[in-house]
Amino acid sequence: MLQEILAFITLGIAVVFLFKKFFFKRKKSDKNCGDDCNCH
Repeated sequence: MLQEILAFITLGIAVVFLFKKFFFKRKKSDKNCGDDCNCH
């Protein structure tokens, strides 16, 4: 039971990480500055 939960959590984190990586690359391609300029 615990192993299944940990496996799903790890899978979820990996999927979210990959989605963020691809989306941030697309945003950087469209705009040179992006959201970072507003944050800093």
